[in-house]
Amino acid sequence: MKTLPKKPRATKRRGRHPDKALSAVFCRTVAQSGRYADGNGLYLHVDPSGARRWVQRLVIRGRSRGLGLGSYALVSLAEARELALANRKLARAGGDPLAAKRRAEGMPSFEEASEKVVAIHSGGWKDGGKSAKQWRASLGEYACPRIGDKGVDQVTTADVMAVVLPIWTSKHETAQRVRWRISAIMKWAIAQGYRNDNPAGDAIAAALPRRPVKVRHMPALPYREVPAAIAAVHASRGWIGAKLAFEFQVLTAARSAEVRLATWDEFDLGAMRWTVPDTRMKAQREHRVPLCGRAVEILREAGRLNPATAGDEPTGLVFPSRRGKALSEGGISKLVKLLGIAAVPHGFRSSFRDWAAEQTNHPREVIEAALAHVVQNRVETAYARSDLFERRRALMNDWAEYLVEERGQVVTLRR
Repeated sequence: MKTLPKKPRATKRRGRHPDKALSAVFCRTVAQSGRYADGNGLYLHVDPSGARRWVQRLVIRGRSRGLGLGSYALVSLAEARELALANRKLARAGGDPLAAKRRAEGMPSFEEASEKVVAIHSGGWKDGGKSAKQWRASLGEYACPRIGDKGVDQVTTADVMAVVLPIWTSKHETAQRVRWRISAIMKWAIAQGYRNDNPAGDAIAAALPRRPVKVRHMPALPYREVPAAIAAVHASRGWIGAKLAFEFQVLTAARSAEVRLATWDEFDLGAMRWTVPDTRMKAQREHRVPLCGRAVEILREAGRLNPATAGDEPTGLVFPSRRGKALSEGGISKLVKLLGIAAVPHGFRSSFRDWAAEQTNHPREVIEAALAHVVQNRVETAYARSDLFERRRALMNDWAEYLVEERGQVVTLRR
């Protein structure tokens, strides 16, 4: 049996590496196909057809890679050497000449990149194109006139500052949205390999001026006017579900969303207890609410609004709208406003807080627990293991009794 000769093992070139080994005459006249080294990893590839092209072999971040530098007919020997040297320096510094070449060949402008980002996110926006329209409008008005024609790799922090700084104080919310949208486009550019940094990221936050925080207090009634407000709502022609939800919210000192989205499985009428799950609480923790007698009466009346039942018990939303869906955020607010009541539903929590502080001896921690406020002191939080449920029950019963006692008195509502 005939044995084939062993293929010689490739060995690393010994001795000094070539440096400018080729000449312009040789490159122009060589006819034999093959690969001819010049130095710095640069080779002239000659195809059997006679076509010539430049190729450079480099180790880029630990991997051997090949870069095409163009045809010999378009790139001279001197130009190829200049490109090869620049690529080698970049690779030795930890860069990626191949990625840089790809970026240079297909670099989109900022405006083109913004359209690509909008297209990517549009599939996840379930608002009928509203978000896409807002993106295009804000970027088209503030960003694109300044940086729209710039390559996405050329946008700097100074450019972003020039976009958002003129409106940072006068149109702060808009400026924040524009900056966030520019940042999203820059993150896309990083993911595509077009750049390595985000000029709209954390660095610009320190450069932009701080805007004074304005604390806005919800309009609230003096607690002495609350009973008359309840009476006015009951006497109105509003939807019974909204009227019941309003009084229930006042009695429990709960937040609007907690009441509007309440479902029957959260209630134990026998134990006179409402348990709001953590997913619907602002503080992201379960909150137990003691129910007074009037609150239970409201729930029983609300049960007749919902035709859906499981056995003898109602199911679904406790306070549905006329269409059987959840009450809208502005539904109760609109009812209160139309009656000339100088408050918003959330403001009745403040009315309750003022009444409890001025008219009762209940401890501050019990009042704060009734409002589901988070204790800010870490030491106090560590020892506050109880939700003070029974003590809160006494507080809420006192509040309900106060509202009933004052109901018969005539109080003029401020307009």
